[in-house]
Amino acid sequence: MNVCGEADDAHLALKAATELKPDVVIVDISLKSSDGIELTKSIKAGQPKLSVIVLSVHDESVYAERALLAGAKAYLMKDAVSGNIVKAIRTVLSGEIYVSDTISKKFLHKIAGDKAGTAKTPIEKLSDREFEIFRLIAEGHKASQIAKNLHLSVKTVETYRGRLKEKLNLDSAAELLQYAIKWAKSEDRK
Repeated sequence: MNVCGEADDAHLALKAATELKPDVVIVDISLKSSDGIELTKSIKAGQPKLSVIVLSVHDESVYAERALLAGAKAYLMKDAVSGNIVKAIRTVLSGEIYVSDTISKKFLHKIAGDKAGTAKTPIEKLSDREFEIFRLIAEGHKASQIAKNLHLSVKTVETYRGRLKEKLNLDSAAELLQYAIKWAKSEDRK
């Protein structure tokens, strides 16, 4: 196996994936100006046959399904990478999907209609874009900053903030901010 390139933002990663023609792209979920979920969608839109593996320090129960629905063929927690990255690469190159046993069981329960596989938190019910905006709110970004980062209008971001308040059963922007910060702190402790 050879590393043929690397990039630290979504734009450069897309360019490298197109020019270098790798067999597999390994994407970090947290990027400078985007996130790994959106990058995965962009890669798959341009190169549907290219395999993507997503790495994250974030809770796989929240991110793994989002990554797979975006087109990733594997999701790995960074603390489990050392022993599993080669296995994950070989698995996706053989056309299979690679996730932890925990996530595999969750998906099987979900398919079987068992409550063990259903969303346990309101966060898991958010769309990818809602979740991305929620994470940026948790990081303390204002609507104008979020709009600029995601190439959206401020009005669109405000619409998403309204949906977030509704889905999370919150009454105000201040409650949304507090909820997002509390959630982010709980993620950091995992």
